[in-house]
Amino acid sequence: MDRIDAMRAFVAVVQEGTFTRAAERLDTSPQLISKYVSQLERHLGVRLLNRTTRKTHLTEAGARYHQRAQMVLNDIDELENQLGEMQTQARGVLRISAPVSFATRHMAPLLSAFKQAHPEVSIDLQLNDRKVDIVEEGFDVALRIGHLKSSSLIAKRIAPVRVLLCASPDYLDRHGTPEQPEDLRAHSYLRYSYLELDSREPLHRGLQSRGGNNRGDMVSNNGDVLVEAAIAGAGIALQPTFISGPAIREGRLKVVLPDCEPEPMALYAVYAHRQMLASKVRSFIEFIDGYFGDPPYWDQFE
Repeated sequence: MDRIDAMRAFVAVVQEGTFTRAAERLDTSPQLISKYVSQLERHLGVRLLNRTTRKTHLTEAGARYHQRAQMVLNDIDELENQLGEMQTQARGVLRISAPVSFATRHMAPLLSAFKQAHPEVSIDLQLNDRKVDIVEEGFDVALRIGHLKSSSLIAKRIAPVRVLLCASPDYLDRHGTPEQPEDLRAHSYLRYSYLELDSREPLHRGLQSRGGNNRGDMVSNNGDVLVEAAIAGAGIALQPTFISGPAIREGRLKVVLPDCEPEPMALYAVYAHRQMLASKVRSFIEFIDGYFGDPPYWDQFE
């Protein structure tokens, strides 16, 4: 027995006065309405209706049950209407996970413009460079940077992400400018701890050939720190242009080994389901797609 259907059948009988009119209201047969009410009475262990050939009358238990059942059905209908509105109109709390440096530099204008377009959506932005589990941790969408591996999640490519080797003019004047990847062995490397080097990339091979105990190296899990260290002359950094672009454009950093630029990565919006996607998530994916441009505005330094 479907208890909600049985409850609706009982309430309809009370409101309409007969099984026949209740069946017409619910677009079903009087026999099924009678069956639902009988099953409900057996489940509850009480008689809800006294039946005659012309009319039905509520018992005392039936009157009490009818009052509460009507409240329950109203709550269910209201909830379903609210959820339906969420599917057609963007509203509710949108929980986003995003990389720290990218979000602090580029997310505020995006989210401000999105809020203006969708004022019923509240934003909960959490910054973290680790790969969050969006289902387990309750995120609607995660922004990720890299070469994504196949998974059960849906990934929408948003923008290309170039990664360049760069150093300050002062550092290069003091230590020389590398002419080929093998020359990197003699230089201080400002390493981002989450970056996985790919031996298929000549530039990455040059960095790998340096070994793990080079004097003067710096390691950090934050790209902004490494770019600022490179500007200060601490070494050579391999960082995305959405961080290093302004310093390159202003001449505070110079691109090293530009002919060995690695294959671009990408910024992706990752979410759990393609079907029955909440309107707030669908609206955000559509809004961010193309927002940064292609090429993105942070690459406008050449």
